[in-house]
Amino acid sequence: MRVIPRRKKKTKKYRGSRFHGYGKLRQHRGGGRRGGRGKAGLHKHKWTWTTAKDPEYFGRGRRGFKRPGAIQPRVINLGQIEERLEQFSSLNVISKTEDGKLEIDLVKAGYDKVLGMGKLSSPIIIKCKAFTETAIKKIEEAGGKAIVIQ
Repeated sequence: MRVIPRRKKKTKKYRGSRFHGYGKLRQHRGGGRRGGRGKAGLHKHKWTWTTAKDPEYFGRGRRGFKRPGAIQPRVINLGQIEERLEQFSSLNVISKTEDGKLEIDLVKAGYDKVLGMGKLSSPIIIKCKAFTETAIKKIEEAGGKAIVIQ
């Protein structure tokens, strides 16, 4: 068999060359320049990289506090109650008492709080989770009653 000539081996080719084609000396040094090889140091000096780029590597990510959203109560003004009497009667939240007064259950209608803007022309008994002071005052001035339900 005849031996086929091959090109020079790299080690022979780079004899006398200080950097062997890698530019500066530090560009082909060990892992010390880059803080270790591969994923070395992910729990130590590369922890910020781990939490930002690969949070699932150790089975957890960045932890913190997520503020719960504010609960917005559904409110209604006294003036709106008078305007929506027909709507409330269709929802079956209005009943008449023995005195002849109207009794409205605003909790069943989906409201949480009664505000005091507007006026009441007739005495109405209103049931709700919360009332403002002015709402209670105006309801009682009209001859009605504010009943707090939990």
